[in-house]
Amino acid sequence: MPERILQVATEMSQLANEKITEIKGVTRATRTLALNALIEAARAGEVGRGFGVVANEVKEISQRVTVITEELEHMFESLALDLERTAQTARGDRFADLSRYVVELMDRNLFERSCDVRWWATDAAVVDVCENPDNYEIASQTSQRLGVILDSYTVYLDLWIADCNGRIIATGRPDKYRLIGTDIAHMPWFREAMRCRDGGAYAVADIARNELLNNAATATYATAVRRGGKAKGDVIGVMGVFFDWENQAPMVVKALNFSDEERARTRVMLIDSQNRIIAASDNQGVLSEQIRLEVKDPNRGSYLLADGSLVAYALTPGYETYKGLGWRGVIVQQPRNATKAADKPGAKLSMAS
Repeated sequence: MPERILQVATEMSQLANEKITEIKGVTRATRTLALNALIEAARAGEVGRGFGVVANEVKEISQRVTVITEELEHMFESLALDLERTAQTARGDRFADLSRYVVELMDRNLFERSCDVRWWATDAAVVDVCENPDNYEIASQTSQRLGVILDSYTVYLDLWIADCNGRIIATGRPDKYRLIGTDIAHMPWFREAMRCRDGGAYAVADIARNELLNNAATATYATAVRRGGKAKGDVIGVMGVFFDWENQAPMVVKALNFSDEERARTRVMLIDSQNRIIAASDNQGVLSEQIRLEVKDPNRGSYLLADGSLVAYALTPGYETYKGLGWRGVIVQQPRNATKAADKPGAKLSMAS
């Protein structure tokens, strides 16, 4: 609706300018005729005196019409500008709300991932393998248990259990990735999980490619496994879950209900706290580009680029106990009939990292 109002305002302004131009043309012609009439009246002398009076009246009327036309022109310009600003503000607010919806939708999804890892870390099979890290039979049974979980939770690439030294002792897909015995002690999320204060705490890593999972992009969540599965039990290992970012994130940024025409000139993105693109509706620049935002209000805002493209953004509000990672939803929409239709929306907003 705001874009339709903007379009109507533009059309109204153009039509008003066309009609005012026509009126100006008529008044110029009238003044010319009045001037010619005065000249002829002067030549005619006494006989043309009355005709000269009429010509003067026509000239004065033409001048008054010119003044009225100029006033109308200024009034239409002011009204059209005010209407355009109102429509742009409404459109910017709408897209900022959509940007927030996108990032909040993802955070709701990831909140569930943080719940999953804390819940599964108390599973009897997970606790059992951490209490008996060198028992092959228990490790095999735990891997089977993790595989059953993966069959139901298809948003994950894999689930790992590691002992306190950082050695992987069970995984959900041992035949696919063959990671049993791999040392992950150097990974920041593992070290952070080992420091979790209780069963309600968890570690999270920003979106990154995981070389142990065929270099797939993942969102990683982890927590400490505790003796007896108790919230305050001694730490006996770590559980990590790996959200299949590459297949799941595009569904979120493509979820907005745009028309085909609008979708073709609109780019929806998620960016991290460093303004790195982590998801994009056109699949371009993911994990390889950063964007520069003109952030006046850190929470939400919108503005226009030089080419008329609208940029809107919103900071994650988090979801329930999940505070988020400082991500933003960003939408860039080119104007209709953009001069370079082949350019991807937001190209002038981005820079290679």
